Amino acid sequence: MLSLALLTLKARKGGFVGTFVALLLGAAVLSACGILLESGIRAGSSAERYAAADVVVTGRQEVELTFKDLDGSTVKESQPLPERVPLRASSADRITGVEGAKTVITDVGAPVRLVTDAGQPVPGHHGAGVEAHNWSSLGLGDFRLTTGHAPRAAGEIVLDTELAAQADVRPGDDIRLMTTSVPRTFQVAGLVALKNGGAPRRSVAFLADATLRRSVPEASIQAFGVLAAPGASPHRLADAIQSALHDDTLAVHTGEGRGRAEFLDVTVSGSNLVVLAAAIGGNVLLVAVFVLYATTSLSIRHRRREIALLRAIGTTPGQIRRMVAAEAAATGLLAGVVGCPAGLLLVYWLRDRFAGHGIVPSDFDLALSPLPFLAAVLVTVLTALVAVLSAAHRATRIRPTEALGEAAVETPGLGRGRRITGGVLLVLSAGIFVTGLAQEADFFTLVGLANSLVLVLVVAVAVLGPLVSRTAVRLLAPLLNRTGVTGYLAAANTRANVARLAGAITPLVLAVSFSSTVVFAQTTGLRESADQLRAGLVADHVLTAPSGVSPELAEKARGMKQVASATGLVRSKVVAMGRMLGTRESVSLSAQGVDPRALGSALDLRPREGNMKALSRDTVAISTTTASWLGIGVGDTARLHLGDGTPLRAEVVAVYERGFGFPDVTMDHDLLLAHTTGKVDESVLVRSAPSAPDLTQALSHLAAAYPGTVLRDGLAVDDQLAEQRANAWVNYLVVGVIIAYTAITVVNTLAMSTAARRREFALLRLSGTARGQVVGMMRRESVIVIAAGVGIGTLLSVFPLVLVSLAVSGTPIPAVPGLGYLAIAGATAVLAVAGTMLPTRMLLRIRPVEAIGARE
Repeated sequence: MLSLALLTLKARKGGFVGTFVALLLGAAVLSACGILLESGIRAGSSAERYAAADVVVTGRQEVELTFKDLDGSTVKESQPLPERVPLRASSADRITGVEGAKTVITDVGAPVRLVTDAGQPVPGHHGAGVEAHNWSSLGLGDFRLTTGHAPRAAGEIVLDTELAAQADVRPGDDIRLMTTSVPRTFQVAGLVALKNGGAPRRSVAFLADATLRRSVPEASIQAFGVLAAPGASPHRLADAIQSALHDDTLAVHTGEGRGRAEFLDVTVSGSNLVVLAAAIGGNVLLVAVFVLYATTSLSIRHRRREIALLRAIGTTPGQIRRMVAAEAAATGLLAGVVGCPAGLLLVYWLRDRFAGHGIVPSDFDLALSPLPFLAAVLVTVLTALVAVLSAAHRATRIRPTEALGEAAVETPGLGRGRRITGGVLLVLSAGIFVTGLAQEADFFTLVGLANSLVLVLVVAVAVLGPLVSRTAVRLLAPLLNRTGVTGYLAAANTRANVARLAGAITPLVLAVSFSSTVVFAQTTGLRESADQLRAGLVADHVLTAPSGVSPELAEKARGMKQVASATGLVRSKVVAMGRMLGTRESVSLSAQGVDPRALGSALDLRPREGNMKALSRDTVAISTTTASWLGIGVGDTARLHLGDGTPLRAEVVAVYERGFGFPDVTMDHDLLLAHTTGKVDESVLVRSAPSAPDLTQALSHLAAAYPGTVLRDGLAVDDQLAEQRANAWVNYLVVGVIIAYTAITVVNTLAMSTAARRREFALLRLSGTARGQVVGMMRRESVIVIAAGVGIGTLLSVFPLVLVSLAVSGTPIPAVPGLGYLAIAGATAVLAVAGTMLPTRMLLRIRPVEAIGARE
């Protein structure tokens, strides 16, 4: 069978081009997603400040939740923590007593901001902030003193050489350091650099230990670095330390793990990348199965005479299945091998796009190994096998005595099995939609139902393809009949070949429905978020800075006579246990901390129930979306873990509606601020008093005391929606892959269908039909394909979009930009025209006498 399969591939190269290209694209995307997945799991960077330590002990930067699944089994899920987990000083004594530990060095640090004498902020390397650390922690890392001396006096500081060059300072010069208060002046005592001469990944400043504790009160213990005794194994020492500490909130690192412990942004980004890579890869695989099934079904339909002849000469169904399986395996293997190098190029492009949207740091390193490529090739081959065996199932069951007769004509109508299956799917779709309408208040149920609905509807159309095509022809054929002879021929052809028409319409339906649902779900969400932001921010003025605002500003602004209310706005994440469609899962929620006194005056979240001003250190308010996800309401207890892992049990005192424009959870400002790494506000919201002369000037003077702080009339909507826009971009990327797959399928399907009609074209021309009339006939057939594909695809997307819009805004009307819809519909129309008209014009160049005698 293998030799026969290879001969078939050689003889029918054109018929396998579409399948090969679809598999190649799938292998490229899957290998790229595999690399991203592995990179996310192994995310890290070479240690710098911890490079000399044999073992590093930090807080465990994830929280693990345990719960019972639907089947009663115990499930454990972890969520990354965005804030650095602080350590207790007492842990150092326990580590010191471990056998093999020679020296234990405590690393104390905090994010800081540097300002030149001219008042200009000094950004850190790669645009990241600057961290201040105690001088004694220098012995843990790869830094060496190159110029000057160690910080000895209270007013001395040591900078890394690149940071000093950026600030244009040298030893002996002054520079100002700012944390959560006004800047203080320090004298540069010396400069440090990495031993290899390279620039550090994170800009760093060193202060004397006593000075750091006094000048940077928010500094905390970030790690304990352990130097092993001579002859002690770092791995055995790490195991001994782990046993001695016996604390699930602590993590012990050696080797590459030291880099992950040092650079928290890489670790958190890696966790996000794992989720994104899995989502993109899963969607691509789902679409690939649809596309390949359509492509291989068409290819086998065009080989019905060949398969019929094989059955007539005694070939068994099993032998035919093995033959087509061998063809698919060979095609998939070749496509996988060729597609993987393309995936390598694609993954670097994706990494740069992710960095541009802030999903990963700009210097995020990719982990390369043979595993993603091997997995991509394996999945590609398996996908090809599943698609071809599914498509060939009916063709291989033809009885030899019926083979040639059935192969000569197209099978009329639908089989009983397909009718029943299609009917069940339509009933299921109706049930999903009605269930969604009855669940208006349950956001995540609605979104989950919408995602399921579009998938079930597309499968139903694929199963009922000929019936759908026949209906479309009945509606459109009368219009074609009015356009003359060419229209009459087009209508007659489409009536006689509904199965061929269905093969052309189905991929268009797939493209339009999936693309419209994904794109317009995002535009609906972004529209609602922007509207809520504009309506909810009732403050007159906003103080903000790129690296954060000192919490002192809110307190000072609140004390002004011209100010009615003011609050610092701090953002972070919390982890909780959510429910969706009956299943439980750990979820990461956005959180904001505000002064309860400013709610309603500077910030209006539109409470649905409860009292927003009852916020305290023991209470929280949640959005309606979060209430749906967590299954709690006013008076219930919210079990949360703050951004640094601290558990919090708080009573829910209010549920508010504006949870798309603002974070999911709102809590007391000071409570949330205390559990962030930087201990700074994102911004300060100020509402002026009824009579507030010169408030703008007064706030400008206040901002000038904190360099880098600027005064605005309101929050920049685009900045606040940056994370949502990044998520939307990922979904647009999935749409791009769907369109690419659709391009392959549509062009291949229509080109093969058109190429198979060379005898028909020749017969028409020999009977007196002009060349232009044949072209006109094909144009009108293309109109039916485009109208049916775009129309049905649009109709299928309406139902899930209604559910999404109800979930997001409470209204059934989604946000559908006209240009966006025209782009989707226009792209699919162009593909359909190209797939039909280019082969038609090529075939019409062949003389009719030659074409009529050509082999099939």
